[in-house]
Amino acid sequence: MNKNTYLFSILFLSLWGALLAQETDDIGTETVTVVKPYSPTVSDAFKIKSAPDLNDSIVLQKKKIDYNIFSVPVASTFTPAKGKASKVKRTPPPTFYNSYASIGLGNYNNAMVDLYTSREFNRGENLLDFGLSHHSSRGAIETTPLDADFYNTKFDASYAKKDRDMDWGASIGLQHQLYNWYGIENGAFDDATVASIDGTQNYFNAQAQAHLSLEDSFFKKGKILVRRFWDATDSGENRVVITPTIELPITEELVTINTKLDYVGGSFQNTSLNNTVNDEEINYGQFQVGINPSLLVLRDDLTLNLGANFVYGMDTENSDGNFYIYPAVTASYRLVDETVIAYGGIEGQLNQNSYYGFVQDNPFVSPTLSILPTDQQYEGYVGLKGQLLSNVGYNIKGSYTAENRKPLFLLNPQNLFRTDEKGYYYGNSFQVFYDDVKTLGIFGELNIDVNRNFTLGVNAEFYDYDTETDNPAWNLPSIKGSVFMDYQINKQWYLGANLFYVGERDDLVAQALENATPSEFPATIVTLDGFFDANAHAGYRFNEQLSIFVKASNIANNDYQRWAKFRVQGFQALAGVSYKFDF
Repeated sequence: MNKNTYLFSILFLSLWGALLAQETDDIGTETVTVVKPYSPTVSDAFKIKSAPDLNDSIVLQKKKIDYNIFSVPVASTFTPAKGKASKVKRTPPPTFYNSYASIGLGNYNNAMVDLYTSREFNRGENLLDFGLSHHSSRGAIETTPLDADFYNTKFDASYAKKDRDMDWGASIGLQHQLYNWYGIENGAFDDATVASIDGTQNYFNAQAQAHLSLEDSFFKKGKILVRRFWDATDSGENRVVITPTIELPITEELVTINTKLDYVGGSFQNTSLNNTVNDEEINYGQFQVGINPSLLVLRDDLTLNLGANFVYGMDTENSDGNFYIYPAVTASYRLVDETVIAYGGIEGQLNQNSYYGFVQDNPFVSPTLSILPTDQQYEGYVGLKGQLLSNVGYNIKGSYTAENRKPLFLLNPQNLFRTDEKGYYYGNSFQVFYDDVKTLGIFGELNIDVNRNFTLGVNAEFYDYDTETDNPAWNLPSIKGSVFMDYQINKQWYLGANLFYVGERDDLVAQALENATPSEFPATIVTLDGFFDANAHAGYRFNEQLSIFVKASNIANNDYQRWAKFRVQGFQALAGVSYKFDF
């Protein structure tokens, strides 16, 4: 007790002294002299283990406990409601029909018929197709006293079979075309002469084709064409073309060998209209054997095709042959992905001309032609193509072509000394004039997909010709261009339109003289004006099967000349109905 009382007294006195000290305002000053700077150090700390080992003998061990669960069934009256999955509205798949029929009628007694049917067998491995098309007009053109009717009817049938490693098929085609040599202006001849002119020409075509493709074979594919073409003036032509293709892999590259056997031969019962006497027929025959080996090289963004074209051409009527070697090199390089692709090449070939081909280009030729092949020595070109935007594509190309014996359509001279059965010698038909032509060309194209339902396109071509004879490049325009548009307005309505322009062309109006060469005939060069032609179509679909349509041609109602002395029909409108069905 005394000890505790002593300690308590000392503590009380100390606290009292401190309180008295705080009441003093001035505690004075004191000078402190530092002899050694303070340099604190930290001794290494001892880290306590987070999980120390315990060796205490009194630590109790946990007792292992086994749990047993006793399940007791409990009766319940709760019944969960059945859930229903949300239904997703699915777009029904489009229905495909194997047959199609369309018919239309318009002014100028225009008529159009299209029929098509397709049948599959053995789960699509076999396919049988039939097609029939007809387009005709029986309307008169006011600027000529002759009939300007035309007919074009075609029938096709084909059979194809597809296996796992083979694809082959065959087809036949029949065609009838009727045209009139109506290129005579009003007042050019008296009524009696006009009444005596039979200006109707009929063309007939029958052809058969076959193809074969193999997967696991060095023989990759092959095609064969056999055609017979004739007309109402006893002219006839035969054509046979065989084109097998072989592919040989060499290391990592692929070598392709294209071969060709091409024969065309025929006769015209009438001689050229440059002759005043129709005293002999024209016979012709051209045979070609060609081989085109090429090596395909693929390197990242580069595609290179290195090849050459070796052709032996023979004139079978004159037993004269020549050997030709042409370049066949093409390349493309992706400069900026799909945005900018540069391409170019230099190619040449011996083009086989034919009476059938000339008629398809110009149905107003006379049956008095000279048929020769065209020696296209080379065509060099460079260009850029790609996507300016995701929906805007472009293509720009410059080219230079050198051709020997290029066929040009030229008006026949008026030859009133002739008395041929058909009236094509009144300066109202065309011959084929061969000239050596060098052509410099520029081509540009722009395609715009405004959206998935609206597409728009525009293209233009510019040409400059240099001929060996110093004549104009007969009937070849220096400018061509077109604008086209397709618009799917909604599920029912659709429409489309196109506008094209063809620039000026030159032709020659001449008159035959007895005992004179064609260069001595009195002749005048005529320049045909350039022309615009606007066409449009629209349609309405009642359902997946039935629709109606209307087509308009030459909307501006221009009476331009597509060929010299051959004016076209004015504004034309045609309306019709289309129906899809299963047959």
